[in-house]
Amino acid sequence: MFHRKIAYCAVTLAVIQLSNATLVSAEERVIAHFSGASLLGWKEKSFVGRTRYQFVSEDDRQVLEATANGTASGIFREIEIDLNKTPYLNWSWWIEDALHGNDEMSKSGDDYPVRIYVVVSGGFFFWRTRAINYVWSSSEPLDSHWPNAFTRKAMMVAVRSGSEQRRLWVTEKRNIREDFKRLFGEDIDQIDAVAIMSDADNSAGRVRGRYGDIYFSTQ
Repeated sequence: MFHRKIAYCAVTLAVIQLSNATLVSAEERVIAHFSGASLLGWKEKSFVGRTRYQFVSEDDRQVLEATANGTASGIFREIEIDLNKTPYLNWSWWIEDALHGNDEMSKSGDDYPVRIYVVVSGGFFFWRTRAINYVWSSSEPLDSHWPNAFTRKAMMVAVRSGSEQRRLWVTEKRNIREDFKRLFGEDIDQIDAVAIMSDADNSAGRVRGRYGDIYFSTQ
């Protein structure tokens, strides 16, 4: 189970072939059009059972709901984003509740109701793959960061923490280029994939989260 979680946190997407990725121009910044009930370009990867991803109606729009009951699977999109043009990742998310009592810095506690990844592929040189996991943490301080429990090629960032904002939609914005500089000491020009995952396999718990549209912007 653990080696499969390692793969998703950083290395599974290392074999992305850049020739097969979709190049996005400055005008084509939408990565996920969930409000239109679209999963065009997205693929699923299962590790322990399957988290259920389905569209649900909310306030006259569609959102992607994820329910994990001791399961771990995610969806990802292989896509090149030029960070010189659009360095900001934007998204919104919602949780029913945070997990309780899990140590997110340990392998047995590496579960989150919602998380979004950005991945820089190493291509054939898979050991060079790096990823940032933006997570809704159970208890880690806001904006804290730490190495993933399975691999130091992935860094975790607590964009939200705890249950205070549960059942409320929260909008996020991150400068991906600046975050890679801060967390990896690297100035990167592009990312090669985006992924989301709601999982509760390691803690044998249950989580439910929702995701809105995902897009990159100039500012």
